[in-house]
Amino acid sequence: HVALRAVDTGSGMTTEVMEKIFDPFFTTKEIGKGTGLGLATVIGIVKSHGGFLTVQSEIGIGTTFSLFLPAAADADAGDVEKEEAPVIGGNGELVLVVDDEPPIREALVHTLAANGYRAYTAEDGSDALALYFQRRSDISLVLTDIAMAQMDGVALVRALKKLDPKVRVIVSSGHFQKENIVILEGLGVKTFLDKPYTAEKMLRAVRAELDSVPAPGEPK
Repeated sequence: HVALRAVDTGSGMTTEVMEKIFDPFFTTKEIGKGTGLGLATVIGIVKSHGGFLTVQSEIGIGTTFSLFLPAAADADAGDVEKEEAPVIGGNGELVLVVDDEPPIREALVHTLAANGYRAYTAEDGSDALALYFQRRSDISLVLTDIAMAQMDGVALVRALKKLDPKVRVIVSSGHFQKENIVILEGLGVKTFLDKPYTAEKMLRAVRAELDSVPAPGEPK
């Protein structure tokens, strides 16, 4: 394995907090200061690459995160997995990324730009709607989170569909509620991404949505 270690000299964490830090939406921050998806996203990415992560923390001393990733594939693996087709990049298509977590927005923009796409960002639904109204002729797809303080993802999709029935949308969330999925599917959303997701999964979803053909009766 390759080991990466992050050490701080902060206030440290109690045992009770350490038991919950990887739970989606758990946060010690005040309301409106964070959603608690940072470490949940980290552990999801690490596991998707066959790695693992350990945490050590002492009150008043600090915290150490140790991340371990496989250095090479196991040459003695008995089962050979079916290889997936390579990810097809973009051709300069413009994606509007909507998420109230700056690290997530930055990671998505970096990944999209590295794979042939361009990106705009918005931190909530109201900003995204205003931006789409101004630049809808340029925007090929909207990738939005659901849980946002100002106009959530469901309200955003509903407003976008009224503005432009042909808009292509991918919705992501760390916790999809059944009623939201029903509403979004009724609005024509076909692609949902469960957080945390890998860059590859996101890129495949974006390419598939952009290449999809409208069903009979749908706006072209």
